[in-house]
Amino acid sequence: MSSPHVISLGCRLTLAESETIRTLLSDRDTIVINSCAVTNEAVKQTRQAIRRARRERPGAELVVTGCAAQIDPRAFAAMPEVDRVIGNAEKLRPDAWLSPEPVAVQDIMAVRETAPHLAASFSTHARAFVEVQNGCDHRCTFCAIPYGRGNSRSVPAGAVIDRVAQLAESHAEVVLTGVDLTSYGPDLPGAPSLGQLVERILAHVPELRRLRLSSLDGIEVDDRLFALLTGEPRLMPHVHLSLQAGDDMVLKRMKRRHDRAQSVALVERLRAARPEIAIGADLIAGFPTESEAMFENTLALIGECGIVHAHIFPYSPRAGTPAAKMPQVEPEVVKARAARLRAAAARIRAAWLQSLVGSTQQVLVERPGDRGHAGNFAEVRLAPSQVGEIVSLKIVDVRDGKLIA
Repeated sequence: MSSPHVISLGCRLTLAESETIRTLLSDRDTIVINSCAVTNEAVKQTRQAIRRARRERPGAELVVTGCAAQIDPRAFAAMPEVDRVIGNAEKLRPDAWLSPEPVAVQDIMAVRETAPHLAASFSTHARAFVEVQNGCDHRCTFCAIPYGRGNSRSVPAGAVIDRVAQLAESHAEVVLTGVDLTSYGPDLPGAPSLGQLVERILAHVPELRRLRLSSLDGIEVDDRLFALLTGEPRLMPHVHLSLQAGDDMVLKRMKRRHDRAQSVALVERLRAARPEIAIGADLIAGFPTESEAMFENTLALIGECGIVHAHIFPYSPRAGTPAAKMPQVEPEVVKARAARLRAAAARIRAAWLQSLVGSTQQVLVERPGDRGHAGNFAEVRLAPSQVGEIVSLKIVDVRDGKLIA
């Protein structure tokens, strides 16, 4: 009998959940497609992965789960290749994998908590990811993810600390992840903040050498979290912000809670307090109604904020979202604007990498041993070293977008 195979599409949270699913499957001859729904392209890739998996393993049970399956379970259940569809709330529960029910998908909006024993984690040989939050209470007009993930809910701090302590025994770095990470805590007793969670992890797990945070909503970075990001050496100098746009009218139509000036001011404060900090950001090109002038404001934001880890998304209209009903930008214009954003980001990143030549970086060695990432998340090529170790290296060159040690 073939072993179970889990195909993960999308975010790091999906990766963490896939690791849990893999343990639940034991030795079953099952393929699981853990899907993504962030864009239409992601849904298309899910369908392609299903068809490819069926061709490669015609006799295996094929189960689809994840955000795309949660949002449109009937469409995936109707695919001839698919045996079962399991929802996002069900996929981490053992009983869901034992049930013969062809479609097991509940109302995700009715889910109010993430049970501590179900909190997912995913580990490579060097770095581990821990889910501390799931879902989102906000309703950005372009986003379908709340309909796949439900409302925001947090994992109790004690469960997170236990999981991090366990992983710290064999991993030098742990990444805290979630759908809306900075929304951590209000649903828990005492309403702890993300900053308080980070403080508790660092205090209770002294053996943890590096802690990293996934994407943050800048408007929710409070004084406690800011102080940690800029003053705690074990918290990596790398902040990824969910900026989305650099034009105030676009941000308003997206129903974002920040404006352009707030984004710029936050980055300036971060850099003033911790000059080596690296800024990443999500940006959307071609949002409905975006004029050339509006786009230019987003383009300029890349330079003003010095964004060196840019995730550029061509706008993709998701059915049922308010933005899908707004006047759309022509697809070829969207594509061209995304290309311009990527080119600008590449120039900023190249200059930043070049500025690191001559510096000494603490690099976490990753498989197969000749590469890794510095604290600022710059990728480094190095002489073969022990995977999972943190090594101090002098950077001597930049080649193909990577630092050379």
